[in-house]
Amino acid sequence: MRRPFALLAAALLTGALAVPASAADGDEEFTIKDPRITESSGLAASRQHPGIYWTHNDSDDGAYLYAVDSATGETVATVTMSGVGSPRDVEAISIGPDDQIYVGDIGDNLGGTWPYVWIYRLPEPKNLRDQTIKATQYVVKYSDGARDAESLVVHPKTGRVYIVDKNEKGGHLYEGPARLSPSGSNTFRPVAAVPDLEATDATLSPDGEHLVVRSYFGAIAYDWNGGKIKKKERLGVPFLGQGESVTYTADGKKLMYGAEGADSPVEGQDAPGGSSASSSSGGSAARDDGAGGDGLGGNLRTGAIAVAVACAALLGLRGLRRRK
Repeated sequence: MRRPFALLAAALLTGALAVPASAADGDEEFTIKDPRITESSGLAASRQHPGIYWTHNDSDDGAYLYAVDSATGETVATVTMSGVGSPRDVEAISIGPDDQIYVGDIGDNLGGTWPYVWIYRLPEPKNLRDQTIKATQYVVKYSDGARDAESLVVHPKTGRVYIVDKNEKGGHLYEGPARLSPSGSNTFRPVAAVPDLEATDATLSPDGEHLVVRSYFGAIAYDWNGGKIKKKERLGVPFLGQGESVTYTADGKKLMYGAEGADSPVEGQDAPGGSSASSSSGGSAARDDGAGGDGLGGNLRTGAIAVAVACAALLGLRGLRRRK
């Protein structure tokens, strides 16, 4: 009678180890293989080209954007932005209404001392091929002084641009003008606190209802609430190295997390409130119950389940050998 039990336990163990914590359908995970991309610092899911993700290098790599196919990890198009001068510290990318790409040259390697930073806007190309596209450049200043930032989002309905500054003690969500002006400067003003997080990237859901801000080791989900954000829950994030990027998938069902480095991985997890999201799905949404935001809780739960199933399998097999 122990043989069926042992076989069932072994099957459960195989399934637990074979299926990743996030759901198996849709965007899952890939590795950016382009040797030119060594500091992927931002990520944006294409709205026009399913399965394509736009990324860029950190710092002064140049005015380049890369379209990466998540099915292969290969770069299928390189866009060179013209009309923007020499970027200083490109840290974020987002796609707004009408398939416009917004690029945030908003990092400040001098610790928040540059008097202004830049945002670039250009249309997402309909054809994925190497090409040069003219971009519009906007000068950005903050109402309360210069600061470092790595997170930029564009509301998918209003087109308004927001920035989250980077501070180890927590920062703020800054709101830009209703329309950016290419002449003069655009002043961004703080509208909400983003505490307990050193923000390295952020993303808005395709319906504009949810904001996710990530740090190196965790993330927090907010209800957008018209820009008056309300904290919803802490999220576990996969440990991929130096965690630098996050984007919703085009359908809003998953969050794709990325990291810096050569051959950098990108991994998907269920988005909070998505149709496939579940607090028991392996840690993509860890409740804010005091467990902290280090992104490890779900992975530990998944490991515990696997160990329990393994123990059950071993016990069953030992019992079977004793009866022979």
